[in-house]
Amino acid sequence: MAWFLLFLAGLFEIGWAVGLKYTDGFTRPMPTILTIISMVISIALLGLAVKTLPMGTAYAVWTGIGTVGTVLLGIWLLGDPATFVRLACIGLIVAGIAGLKLVA
Repeated sequence: MAWFLLFLAGLFEIGWAVGLKYTDGFTRPMPTILTIISMVISIALLGLAVKTLPMGTAYAVWTGIGTVGTVLLGIWLLGDPATFVRLACIGLIVAGIAGLKLVA
């Protein structure tokens, strides 16, 4: 259950990271509200996950999910570059997340 909560926390981290772009410096009310709600949910779920998972592992996986998802959505939604090196680095992050999951 803790891993599932951590996965959800990572998804909400993606939501608030991408949401920051749409807040336009926190001047647009609806994107700002949704971004803040996503932040709170993400942190709350991380807090629940670390009750049973090692803190370092949980934090690394949480940020890894957020990083990978944010980069991929940046490429897909915002036209960020999708170079070979960027995608290879994302692959390394995914390998690190999988490795941490296997040893935790």
